[in-house]
Amino acid sequence: MSLNLEEKKAVVAEVSAEVANAQSIILAEYRGMQVGDMTKLRVQARQSGVYLRVLKNTLVRRAVEGTVFADLGSKMVGPLVFGISPDPVNAAKVLSDFAKTNDLFVIKGGAMPNYVMDAKGIQALASMPSRDELLSKLMGTMQAPVAKFVRTLNEVPTKFVRGLAAVRDQKQTA
Repeated sequence: MSLNLEEKKAVVAEVSAEVANAQSIILAEYRGMQVGDMTKLRVQARQSGVYLRVLKNTLVRRAVEGTVFADLGSKMVGPLVFGISPDPVNAAKVLSDFAKTNDLFVIKGGAMPNYVMDAKGIQALASMPSRDELLSKLMGTMQAPVAKFVRTLNEVPTKFVRGLAAVRDQKQTA
């Protein structure tokens, strides 16, 4: 069903709002896929915070026009599903994992701000840890020296108490 002008403007505005907060946009071709499979993909995307929609390429081109994703317009050919994410890795992970289990779902490319990637670049991006994983590793690394210092400080009174207990036990047996 074709959209009227007002509906098209609304779609372009919605996609423009998503693109304004996006750190990555992934394009994938879904030709020949079953509706149930696409529903599973939408659920996975929603759980990961990825905006996933099947849109007309011309509307998305208008939405990304004048943004850091403007160079992506040349890759928009054929029936595509667009994954837009504020985390650079989430969209790539969700779509790449789904493509591994569905042969009809083919990743065509994508972009990060001012950088257009091909399918191999998307696979490399998907293999990276997400922002949350990196932050948790950083916090663990930052916390380790402090925790070790506290354990070391705790050993001084612990050894003293053990020494006193050993002297007490020795005097009791004597």
